Amino acid sequence: MQNEFSPLPDSVREADATGVVTPVYASATLPAVPSTSPSPQYADRSTGLIFFGVVQIILGLLAGLMVPFVALGAFLTRLGPGTSTGPRQFLSGIATYTFLAILLLALGIGSVQMKRWARALTVVISWYWMITGILITVLLTAVLPVTMRSALEAQHRATGQSAGLSASVMAVILTIMIVFVAMFLIAVPIAFVIFYSRQDVAETCRRRDPVSRWTDRVPLPVLGASVVFTAQALYMINAGLSTPVVPFFGRYLTGIAGFTGLMMFASLDIFLAIAFFQLKTAAWWLAIVTSPVRLLSLALTYARADLMQAYSKMGFSEQQMQVMHSSPFLRGHVILWWSLISAVLFFGYLIWLKRYFNTPITSRPPIALPEQAT
Repeated sequence: MQNEFSPLPDSVREADATGVVTPVYASATLPAVPSTSPSPQYADRSTGLIFFGVVQIILGLLAGLMVPFVALGAFLTRLGPGTSTGPRQFLSGIATYTFLAILLLALGIGSVQMKRWARALTVVISWYWMITGILITVLLTAVLPVTMRSALEAQHRATGQSAGLSASVMAVILTIMIVFVAMFLIAVPIAFVIFYSRQDVAETCRRRDPVSRWTDRVPLPVLGASVVFTAQALYMINAGLSTPVVPFFGRYLTGIAGFTGLMMFASLDIFLAIAFFQLKTAAWWLAIVTSPVRLLSLALTYARADLMQAYSKMGFSEQQMQVMHSSPFLRGHVILWWSLISAVLFFGYLIWLKRYFNTPITSRPPIALPEQAT
């Protein structure tokens, strides 16, 4: 049997100084066996990334077009006596649409360029968009008929004339409105979720964008929670600058107290967004403890305090108060139930995220033993 080291032929044997012929051994080199296991193949989704990126760019442009409409609405409402709203509310609307326009344009351009961060953010934002859209659509389906009926009755009482809309016509109008809302709040994000969650799309982005991005540092579910905390913080800041009203354990804080409370909640959400992105276990426990407390404060306030009274303290006119009081969204417990369902769903999601915050057991390096003297 031939060993790993075999003598060379006699023609290449060498003789040493004493004349003794010594064979020279050479290492037997085995030929490389090509791997027969096929590498996984992925379909290139560049065309789809460009298409959905263009769709996001179009949505961003539409959101940007809402900014002059909000400004026009601010100008028109000031023409009527007692109907003008404070400039802070309109600045809040302009800031909201501007932020949405910038976000959608950035994601769309990133998708056209097939960037990793654009794909990851689109996935998590689309999930948040879809779930929120489902809740809003259900809320509108339940409240819009009551709202339209109340508006028609108020017009009839004010003018003494019937609006001339039959029940069938009103049903058609409501159906068109709900379908239109559902298309943008449910159908569009579902399409984004289905496409951008595909493994082929992720692999296409990895091949076209080989550089590791900041969104690759954490799992997508944790990135989604960080995005939600960021969105909550932005909402708190916007509300604090425009309408500083915050529920606090059975009462509404307004003015400076409301602004301070909203800024404190915003600071907490910003901290949690950053700490979640860093996968800190203490941040997960902090979110688990504070979320039920905030939920309890919200429930107690909606059950005991009067929201209309809080708005009256903020300088709203009598006509504005009548409009808000007639709205089913602010009357009863509609917003309470919507807020409770949203908070409970997010709390359950936080519990599910615990698997990503288990502290890993780091393996200690082996201890080097001193060499023994030979």
